[in-house]
Amino acid sequence: MAGHSQFKNIMHRKGAQDKKRAKIFTKLAREITVSAKISDDINSNPRLRAAIAAARVQNMPKDNIDRAIKKATGAGEGDNYEEVRYEGYGTAGVAVIVEALTDNRNRTASEVRAAFAKSGGNLGETGSVGFMFNRLGEIVYPVDKAGADEMFEAALEAGAANAETDDENHIIETEIEDLNAVREALTEKFGDPESAKLVFRAVTEADINVEQAQSIMKLVDVLEDNDDVQNVWTNVNWTDEIVAALDN
Repeated sequence: MAGHSQFKNIMHRKGAQDKKRAKIFTKLAREITVSAKISDDINSNPRLRAAIAAARVQNMPKDNIDRAIKKATGAGEGDNYEEVRYEGYGTAGVAVIVEALTDNRNRTASEVRAAFAKSGGNLGETGSVGFMFNRLGEIVYPVDKAGADEMFEAALEAGAANAETDDENHIIETEIEDLNAVREALTEKFGDPESAKLVFRAVTEADINVEQAQSIMKLVDVLEDNDDVQNVWTNVNWTDEIVAALDN
């Protein structure tokens, strides 16, 4: 968990420095639209509630949120986004999973494949690295929402599998089927989380050097810069040395 937390913090700081707000809003809007296709009733659709909560954390205007929902219900002009997952290997055989929401599978596949190739990696078949990760639920709260002990006890009482706290976040892990119930219980106590979604967590982490980590980060940056890409997961062991080097 610690390595994952460090990587999340790196990406959070990079995001604050490098990413334009419009690009962030585009990704959030797509998730809202896809979620709203299930149902536009936030009371019965936990995925939509989580998507809207994530958008509010980023101060996404209400008009943007409403417009994204209307695209899903046919009340507004919109594209037909579908969820796609890509798997492959980056530098030093690092496993990479890419989750995307796209209205053009051919375009997205071509761009993702090019990103892997330019980084010295290669895009594989679905399932080529998926077995190296566990699929689970993750709920994130900023650290100022509660003390570590209070959050840990509340998370376990709500049915979470684990909860840890770092310098910036409380990170709660759940079984896939328990994500919504745990999120609801914690929301009643602490308000909306910063995020609540399904994630991939590496079963075995890859030990690489700083130079290799920099190459992986370049791949992640290129992928994250793609409007179609929602999430990128790797099995890198983010050691303190690597984190310090990438932070500079």
